[in-house]
Amino acid sequence: MKRGRLPLTALRSFETAGRHLSFSRAAEELYVSQAAISRQIRELETFLRQPLFLRLHRRVELTDAGHRLLAQLIRSFDDIDRLLSELVASPAQSVVRVSVEPSLAAVWLVPRLNRFRQLRPDIDVSLEVDVRPIEFRSDQPELALRFSAHATSWPRTEADRLASTVDSPVLSPALLASGPPLEKPIDLRHYTLLHEENRQGWARWFQAAGVPADAIPARGPMLADVSLSKQAALLGHGVALGDLLQIGEELASGTLIKPFDIDVASGAYWLVARRLRDLPEPARAFADWIRSEFALARGAA
Repeated sequence: MKRGRLPLTALRSFETAGRHLSFSRAAEELYVSQAAISRQIRELETFLRQPLFLRLHRRVELTDAGHRLLAQLIRSFDDIDRLLSELVASPAQSVVRVSVEPSLAAVWLVPRLNRFRQLRPDIDVSLEVDVRPIEFRSDQPELALRFSAHATSWPRTEADRLASTVDSPVLSPALLASGPPLEKPIDLRHYTLLHEENRQGWARWFQAAGVPADAIPARGPMLADVSLSKQAALLGHGVALGDLLQIGEELASGTLIKPFDIDVASGAYWLVARRLRDLPEPARAFADWIRSEFALARGAA
């Protein structure tokens, strides 16, 4: 086929819809209407004389031909994207773009970031706070730091496990001094419990501690993430279920106290990239540094 006849716009619409298995999400990514995506894909199917999607009730699935074409387009677009990124990179200034989840950025990474600046003053770090999945396109960061409750494989990416997350109750010394003694886990029923996003974390910890499920009222403030629960605990508003990796400095300084030696694993932090071995030098330097920082944090925790 002559290259001048390649339906490039339709192929881009199909590749995006195929990755998401959704015409509406493809429209959002490409900033066009859903009708435009549907029209481009219909025209591509007419051009190929065969369907690429099975239109089911409220969802679509790829046909065999669709699977074959999508796999080739993803490889091709990724190769083009990577080359374009190299060509537009400015040699005068090295920048690494990193996508980080909000609580990890605020509580753990930003306080340490100046260490990387001292180590590599020639590299600027651009942090983008986000929790959404990332596909490492040319307009997206080269690296991502993500939390997962399970061993997670992000599609078409590579991931290095940085550290396990371990949770345990923590509170301020002032709150402990003014409240009832905490001699055993069930004594926490006399305190306000601070919850992150949902109440499952505390339920897992009490189960590990051997406390009956109905012995502790499922009550207490619901906070969005670990940074808010840590701040509330520091202010003496209640007992937080702290991620020991993120509150290591507070435990070392005594501004937070860990009353029990019962810890519960809740997941892990991961370093994610399209291809970890093919990172440009600034991103590779940051990845090596972040691995060493997590190793230090694991040792302290």
